[in-house]
Amino acid sequence: MEKLQFIAMIQAYTGIGIGLIIGLGAAGACIGVGIMCSRFLEGAARQPELMPTLQAKVFLLLGLIDASFIIGVGLAMLFAFGNPLLAQLG
Repeated sequence: MEKLQFIAMIQAYTGIGIGLIIGLGAAGACIGVGIMCSRFLEGAARQPELMPTLQAKVFLLLGLIDASFIIGVGLAMLFAFGNPLLAQLG
């Protein structure tokens, strides 16, 4: 195979990987946030006096779940714009 074909294959597989990273990361974050918020509402309905402590923990976990997705987007952008796999062919 030519060098140009290798570059095209690397870029194609990288594009598929980027789509999987962002798509599955977004789906996982949305499902996780939905489950966590529904459980928070159930807990707050059962014991309203614990609502302030539960709410603080929910906001902390929301930030962590969203941060993991944003880290995945950052890695996807690394592969999209500064692909280290292409540097190996140089």
